[in-house]
Parts: sequence; C-alpha cells; structure tokens
Amino acid sequence: MYIRGDHAELVVGGRLDVRSAADARTALHAAVDHGVGDLVLDLSELDSWDATGLGVIMGAHRRAGRCGRRLVLRDVPAQMQRLLVATRLHRILAIEGGIGVESLPRV
Repeated sequence: MYIRGDHAELVVGGRLDVRSAADARTALHAAVDHGVGDLVLDLSELDSWDATGLGVIMGAHRRAGRCGRRLVLRDVPAQMQRLLVATRLHRILAIEGGIGVESLPRV
C-alpha cells in the first residue's frame, strides 16, 4: 500500500488491508489534521481493500467531519463500489460522481 499527495488530495494504491491499516491511518489522519476544505482520496490505483481498510476510510471520514472537513472518494474501482453498496456506506461517504447502483452487477 502507498499513499502519496498533500493535505488536499491523496492517491491511495496497492492493497488497503490489515497489514497496511496502521500506516494508512497515520497518513490519512495527518492529512485531515493539517489541511482545510475537502480531502480527496483518489482510489484509482487501489487494488483491493478488506474490512480493516474500509474501517480506516470510515475513521478518516469521521475525523474529517470533526475537523470541519469532508472526505471525498474519487475513482472508486467497481469492485470496491459494490462493497460500498453492499454495506450501504455509499449513502454516508461522499463519492465524486456518485455510484451508479443500477449499473453495478449483482453479487
């Protein structure tokens, strides 16, 4: 897993899972704490995430809200979109362009 960018936009790539959760959490919290306005997470290079990785995203979302910021997901891969829909988190998280729920294949 890697995260690159600044306090306004971060690119998250690789696998966001139990092995990378602590490093990801640290990077996301630092970005939230030291920036202003929306924090955009570009997920176009993300290969996969597990429940722990999704928990890191939700934790960053809550922290951003407490700091008066908004976490925005950009370019969410289709596989991860299905997980967001299945968990109904697509209703809570800000997703740039939204998710075309009707266009996602059923699982």
